[in-house]
Amino acid sequence: MNYSIHGHFYQPPREDPITKRIPKEKGAEPYKNWNERICADCYTPNAQARNFGKISFNIGPTLFQWMFENAPETANLIVAQEKANYMENGVGNGMAQAYNHSILPLQSVLDKITQVRWGIEEFKFRFGHDPLGMWLPETAVDLETLCVLSDHGLIFTILAPWQIQALDGLAEPGPFLINLPDGRKPFVVFPYDRETSTKISFIPQFTENGDAFIKNMLRKKTGQQGLKLFASDGELYGHHQRFRDLFLSYILGDGAEKNAIHWTYPALFLKENTVQTRAKLVEPSSWSCMHGVGRWSEDCGCTANSGWKAPMRQAINAIADWIDAIYIQAFSGLPLEDKLIEDLAWELRHRYIDVILGEKTVLELCEELFKGVSQFLDVRKITVLLEAQLERQKMFTSCGWFFDDFNRIEPANNIAYAAKAVWLCQQVSDVPFGKSLLDMLRKTNSPETGLNAEMIFLRTLERAERELSLN
Repeated sequence: MNYSIHGHFYQPPREDPITKRIPKEKGAEPYKNWNERICADCYTPNAQARNFGKISFNIGPTLFQWMFENAPETANLIVAQEKANYMENGVGNGMAQAYNHSILPLQSVLDKITQVRWGIEEFKFRFGHDPLGMWLPETAVDLETLCVLSDHGLIFTILAPWQIQALDGLAEPGPFLINLPDGRKPFVVFPYDRETSTKISFIPQFTENGDAFIKNMLRKKTGQQGLKLFASDGELYGHHQRFRDLFLSYILGDGAEKNAIHWTYPALFLKENTVQTRAKLVEPSSWSCMHGVGRWSEDCGCTANSGWKAPMRQAINAIADWIDAIYIQAFSGLPLEDKLIEDLAWELRHRYIDVILGEKTVLELCEELFKGVSQFLDVRKITVLLEAQLERQKMFTSCGWFFDDFNRIEPANNIAYAAKAVWLCQQVSDVPFGKSLLDMLRKTNSPETGLNAEMIFLRTLERAERELSLN
């Protein structure tokens, strides 16, 4: 039997959209903010112990950007350990992640493409090679999402076991092939082991003793071929639970050697094994909502006092449509067919990751894509609108809908990112932001405090007017 541990390393964006800096955060003491504290508790000790070279992992792109800017020694250790696997085995143990941690089944196909392409390009920029797998935020999936992954060269993802259904009898532990439409190759899904993954994540006693953990793990050996994968939040190993970085080092090192355990990772397993068993996707579905993806769009019952979630989703969707209309309008008048103009405009957004990473300028991208007609473009205006598109992607961050009450920093940040995107559009367009959109925001409110999204939105707009300038 092959075994693998996957660590999902991610923190929601904490930057103030106006200052682009993380404010001092209460509770993170003695550090200035939670990113710094979690890095000290988890990322750095695990990197120093070389654990990132022995597990399967993904790191949220926005978190990794912060790490390279604020803890470059740790970030470079992580990259070096992944690259060593790639050089030795021809496949790495890192997975890409959809860029802004949005719930992809709730996004348009264009947003899915942007999130996937940005995630792939960020991974290539950091690790120096193409990813083969992608971690889907909250493992939220539908068939269209898998098609987008496949269309961009990805071949596998990790899901919860209840997100797939048996075809002719489901033989655990997997992986399995999911049929895709329109002549695409079947897509590989690795379901994680539910029982062990749950105990790792939520029962601290289960990971207090490495030998006891290994004994329990081997007790359930079935003799079947496949990969038994344990998935957990990466921050568990040292932050959520103290000393679990040491636990992880032991079970991956001395404990594994003593018990002849073969730890591997999904890409290497696929290189060494053929997957034949097929399954059907349950869609839309996720790991943390028993109602599909309702947790991020409605009062599904997963969280109390969630009547604010549907109005917020509706308001954010409507604001996105308003931003998109202004963006597309900026390309009107070009001597090209309308369909081609629109396709090129969205391709420009998909490739904006090159600008985010500092690889190219907007002018260079416009000249590449629009070739002989780029001189007709207002590049300054398009640059501002692409920045608005980045803020627009941020406002769909999943954390904004995850918890019970609206009166938290995560939904407030999503609304603030929406306001920043609108403010940017207003600097280069005279299209009014309609009263109906403010009315929609007003319906998103906290049942505990009465705070509503319109207050946050207008407050952020006022700050932007006072503190920002495009000159």
